[in-house]
Amino acid sequence: MQETDPPPALGTRVTRLLGIRYPIVQGGLARVAFADLAAAVSNAGGLGQIAVAGLDTPERLRAEIRRCRAMTDRPFGVNFPIGRMALWPLLDVALEEGVRVIALTAGNPAPYLRRCQEAGARTLVLTAGPELARKAEAAGADMVATVGYEGGGHIGRTDETTLVMVPRVVAAVRIPVLASGGIATGAGLAAALALGAEGVEMGTRFVATEEARAHPAYKQALVAARPEDTMLIKRSLGQPGRVLASAHARRILEAERAGAPQEELLALIRGEVNAIGTERGDLEGSYVWAGQCVGLIGAVEPAGAVVRRMAAEAAAVLRRLGRIAGEGGGPGA
Repeated sequence: MQETDPPPALGTRVTRLLGIRYPIVQGGLARVAFADLAAAVSNAGGLGQIAVAGLDTPERLRAEIRRCRAMTDRPFGVNFPIGRMALWPLLDVALEEGVRVIALTAGNPAPYLRRCQEAGARTLVLTAGPELARKAEAAGADMVATVGYEGGGHIGRTDETTLVMVPRVVAAVRIPVLASGGIATGAGLAAALALGAEGVEMGTRFVATEEARAHPAYKQALVAARPEDTMLIKRSLGQPGRVLASAHARRILEAERAGAPQEELLALIRGEVNAIGTERGDLEGSYVWAGQCVGLIGAVEPAGAVVRRMAAEAAAVLRRLGRIAGEGGGPGA
């Protein structure tokens, strides 16, 4: 295979539903995932997404969708965090503009799913565990992503890892499942498929790409970090999330342990504080999201290169496993 040749397609129900070549979905990264990143991922054969968090008016979202469409003729999605802003006008804009993949997270998706179904859009709901996945399926979601303890950003309220959670969710629903949390390589994609998932959804790995709208200091910190350089905050609020360790993140954790009033905690975690690190690069004076997969990120590189390498690595792993299965049992089998 020449360097310019794309890796072989990896076909699952997810690729067929979304019209993509590889079952690799870029997460909805607040203040990071705009048209440049979404188009780069989609052009490489995955599914890129524009994050609504950071585009707080219908006019800005419409402009970003049109900018993305000018950069790719492939499918892409728009990611909506339920309950954090007035979503209806923004959702209407996405559907009016013909976006055919809508992702919903952090709240009750049912009313929004009905609107998406009426418009003919495919829907992805981000969940943590079988119970929430079943609720999303019952509400009409086309697919779910389930995120384990290793993941960056908001995760489930238990410490259940991706390795355990994915097969439990797969067993609980009939719709396709995407694995999320701790995945940054083609081996991780192959492992997700082995667990019964039909694709992966990744956030942290795509922050450390050239097209992500994150400060260079944030990207380089992800490359330099080890898994133990991440920590959980917001447990006391029932919204645990994994971040890079920093002075500000430790202040949040100390305030939680001290039983600080909710208004004090909310001031420490408001979106503007996250933007100080994400957009301005002051990592110690803010908090930035990061999963344990930082230990698997070797460099900041083009998003398309990440997608193509992952697809090639996954195909190689699957071929190797096929050879192992074909060899049959060894001595004593």
